[in-house]
Amino acid sequence: MPGGFSDQELSEKARRFRVLIIGRANSGKTTILKKICNTTDDPIVYDDRGKRISNLALKPTRNRGMHDIESEISFRSSPQFVFHDSRGFEAGGKEEMEKVKTFISERSKSKKLQDQIHVIWYCIPMDNDRPVTHAEEEFFSKSVIKKVPVVLIFTKCEALQGAAVNKLQNQGLTWEQAVQGGPEHAEEILNMVNEVVKQKPYPPQAHICLQGKLFYQITKLMGLNMYLELNQPHTTCHDLVKHTAAVLTSKNLQALFISTQQNSLELAMEYSIRCPIHFK
Repeated sequence: MPGGFSDQELSEKARRFRVLIIGRANSGKTTILKKICNTTDDPIVYDDRGKRISNLALKPTRNRGMHDIESEISFRSSPQFVFHDSRGFEAGGKEEMEKVKTFISERSKSKKLQDQIHVIWYCIPMDNDRPVTHAEEEFFSKSVIKKVPVVLIFTKCEALQGAAVNKLQNQGLTWEQAVQGGPEHAEEILNMVNEVVKQKPYPPQAHICLQGKLFYQITKLMGLNMYLELNQPHTTCHDLVKHTAAVLTSKNLQALFISTQQNSLELAMEYSIRCPIHFK
C-alpha cells in the first residue's frame, strides 16, 4: 500500500479525500470530476443532512447563485472522493464570496481530517474575452485560501487557438502562417492570463490547461509540456492527479490522495518509494 498504510489504517484516519471545485457555469467541472473518477455515470448528491437530492441541483440555471456548497458529490466508481461545488461563484458578488470563505474557514477548523477541504480545483474557461473576472481577483486576494492548496485549471483552451489565429491574421499573416504560429501564440496568451493570477496575494500552487479533445499541461512545477487525448475512454486525468499530489504539503494527505487512485499505479509507486511514512 502507498506509504506503508493498510486500507483499514487509511479508513480510520480519513475515509475520504475532499475537493472543493470552483468555476463558472459550463466551465467543464462535471466533465473533470467524471474523468478523475473514471466514469460516465451521473454523480450522487447528498445534502448536508445526508439526504440524497436530485442531480438537477448541479445543472446551471438562471438561479445558479442559489446553491448549497455543503452538498456532497460523489461517484460509485470512486467512493473515496467527495466533491463540493461552489455554483454561483461566477457572479463575484459579496454574498457568493462570503459563502465560499466561510465554507473554507469552517472546514479548516474541523478536527477530523476527513471533514476538511484537502485541495481546491479552480476552473477558469478560456472561451471568453475576459477570462479573469472580479470573482477570480477577489478569490486569489483572500488570505483564507492559504489554508488549502489550490490547483488552477484553465478549461476550454481550444478557444485560444482560434483567437490566436485571428490575431495573427489581423497582423498581416496569411491563414496558413497564422495556423502554423497559432499554438505558440495561444500559449503566450495563456501565460499572460496566468501571470495576472500569479500576481495576486495568494496565487495557486500549480496550473494546467484542459481542452475539449486535448489535455495540454503547462507547468513549471514538473517542467513538462504534454498533450493527452482526454476524450478517449482509456485516458485519465493523470496530470491533474500528479499536480494535486505535488501541492499537498502533508505527507499524510498525499498518502490518502494516492490511495484513492485506481488508475495511477505509477504515481502510487512513486510516492510509496519517496514517502514511506506513517500516520501519527
